[in-house]
Amino acid sequence: MGKVQLFEIRLSESRVVYSPGEPLAGTVTVRLSGSLQYRAIKVSCVGCCGVSNKINDTAWTVEEQYFNSTLSLADKGVLPAGEHSFPFQFLLPASAPTSFEGPFGKVLHQVKAVIDTPRFSKDYKCNKIFYILCPLNLNDIPDIEQPNTMSVTKKFNYKLVKSGNVILTATSDLKGYIVGQAIQLRTDIENKSGRDTGPVVASLLQKVAYKSKRWIYDLRTIAEVEGSGVKAWKHAEWKEQILVPALPQSILQGCSLIHIDYYIQVSLKSPEVSVTLPIYIGNIAVNRVPLSPSRSIQHIPSAVVPSAPPEEEEAAGGYHPMDNVSIPTKSHSQQQPFSYAPGLSFQEIRVDSEQTGSPNHPTLCLSTGATVPYYAEGNVVPVPTASSLILPPEYSTWGYPYEAPPSYEQSCSNANSSISNGN
Repeated sequence: MGKVQLFEIRLSESRVVYSPGEPLAGTVTVRLSGSLQYRAIKVSCVGCCGVSNKINDTAWTVEEQYFNSTLSLADKGVLPAGEHSFPFQFLLPASAPTSFEGPFGKVLHQVKAVIDTPRFSKDYKCNKIFYILCPLNLNDIPDIEQPNTMSVTKKFNYKLVKSGNVILTATSDLKGYIVGQAIQLRTDIENKSGRDTGPVVASLLQKVAYKSKRWIYDLRTIAEVEGSGVKAWKHAEWKEQILVPALPQSILQGCSLIHIDYYIQVSLKSPEVSVTLPIYIGNIAVNRVPLSPSRSIQHIPSAVVPSAPPEEEEAAGGYHPMDNVSIPTKSHSQQQPFSYAPGLSFQEIRVDSEQTGSPNHPTLCLSTGATVPYYAEGNVVPVPTASSLILPPEYSTWGYPYEAPPSYEQSCSNANSSISNGN
């Protein structure tokens, strides 16, 4: 850098995360080996969102700006050799959206400084990224505390001439969750056929929509749980839970170019049938109230009145009563623990400060699973990628476990053991 040995921005108290409406203060530090002539020294605070049609492309096709303020720290003059500090302060707008970074776009907030030198001389520039977190209070969403239920009936053929149907019903205990919370899921499957179904799979899905010249949708499987299939003429129940890993919140208030949605999808592999429950991921948990009997999703056994089978089945095998059974869980697929940037520590997880990496990178860097981008228009073939979504520092300080949560059967077994030991 020639005469300029150091040119950097330091935020007060080494903060990197701010809330909308907060003051942001810091200093611009310049260290010179000799005198430097300049026309101006300026610092700017900028917030914007950019979206591209290509993965990890730095050339944005669409951009929107949220704020852009500039302060003049020094007018035309000469800086002598040595170290100089220029304090500054900005007031972040109350409408600034939460920081976000994905493969097709980002919501970026940063402080930029420039030493404007005389003509024919090189200007000096530096920047400092900071993060804004506008917490999403799930209690502000109507009916968020209500169970989420959806059911679908699928008719299918098998053995050439036979037919049957399957009824798939999925219910979650809430419509919104926070990081570290378990999604309590119950699935009912009525197999009204003489053919066994394939495995049942419950997935937590993320869909990020980027508004460029056309909408680009990035679909990711965040977590997945698989249960066994259902035998012929059985009414099965499957109770499971999915742990919510560190994820960006559902709503980027104030941002019109990036939309984030989450879903719970429960599906059968054979016959192909699925139900999808939209949910919210927020920062402030739902205030639970005791559920009345009518609102509780706890399964109350009731008499099952089977309907008559299709004529083909009746002719072949007569009447088939349906038995109630429980589905065992076969496998869990949850996210791995967090990956941290160097030199930072949190309440429950500490990090080796000797790890290599750039201090400009965000603290939490988490890939949220396999992704398949697809487009609203055009003949584009989806290509799976492994691009990461980047979370701001302190987006969550919750210590994510190294193992998947216990299944419903394991939880009941542990509870029974505790009761037995107590007696």
